[in-house]
Amino acid sequence: MTADTQGIVARDLAGLAEWTAASALYRSVFGYEGPEHAVSPRLLAALGENAGTAVGAFDEDGSLVGFCYGFTGVEHGELYHYSQAAVVDARAQGRGVGRLLKHAQAEAARRAGVHTMRWTFDPYALRNVHFNLNVLGAVGIRFLPDFYDDGDSDRVLVRWDLDRPGGSTWAPGHGHAAVDSPADDRTAARGPDDRARLRLELAGRFAAGGRLVGVARRADTPGRVSYLFAQD
Repeated sequence: MTADTQGIVARDLAGLAEWTAASALYRSVFGYEGPEHAVSPRLLAALGENAGTAVGAFDEDGSLVGFCYGFTGVEHGELYHYSQAAVVDARAQGRGVGRLLKHAQAEAARRAGVHTMRWTFDPYALRNVHFNLNVLGAVGIRFLPDFYDDGDSDRVLVRWDLDRPGGSTWAPGHGHAAVDSPADDRTAARGPDDRARLRLELAGRFAAGGRLVGVARRADTPGRVSYLFAQD
């Protein structure tokens, strides 16, 4: 499996050197130092042989600049591919590497007979929200408070329909509910009171059956952002 964009190629990782390089890139991008955050090269080898994914993005000189991995999951009889992590080296950011990796993962999932993907993201990191919902067209299906049990890891679980991938066209005021929050260029609800309020409102919308379908800046109210929900 290969894909190419702007001189960067995404393909399945192969061999100990590439698995090890991917593990090192993962730690470097996230700034992880403790062994508990390591990704085992042997795990990546096993994923590649057992309907999982271990995909690397390589630049023009063959250097690894991005990496993602995932595995097959099941819920209520529905098989899906779960993307555990995707990382992009700082020197390759802004070149479409994240999108390339996700679509390479989707291709592998389809080959395995899976029609949806899932992953989690930080709902307060607005660039991630925009990429996952507005660019890829994934839909938030569940709010997971403190997902990693470390006191600072609220996550939204998304579902991506691989038979109909595509970006969102939602906008405020078009037949869906909105949760508004103060925001700067990168982050929603930086203050503790604003964060607590947003956390409760997002959790409430999901608990009521809402699906998070997009995020939009409020043109009429600078410094605010709207999380856009559709109802099942």
